Amino acid sequence: MPNKKSAIKDLRKATKKTARNQQIKRRLKELIKKVDKLVDTSQKEEATKLYDKIQKIVDKASKRDNPFKTGKADRIKSRIAKRINKIEKSDTDKK
Repeated sequence: MPNKKSAIKDLRKATKKTARNQQIKRRLKELIKKVDKLVDTSQKEEATKLYDKIQKIVDKASKRDNPFKTGKADRIKSRIAKRINKIEKSDTDKK
């Protein structure tokens, strides 16, 4: 437990920041799972709508540089986009 006034304040700020970051990460994880389910069922339109939401959340979070840096944000967006684009390729192969 901190003794100085500034250390107490820093601890309070850190706990708030940690809670906010965990909330952002949890929300992102839920949306990614939803996209994976939509990709498995080949629902590209719904998956792209969710991808837009994910992109917005990731960009906002990386701009603040709290939960993750821009490189990780780009990697997350790229991997999800690849999954969604695979739907189109598999649909054209079936036709």
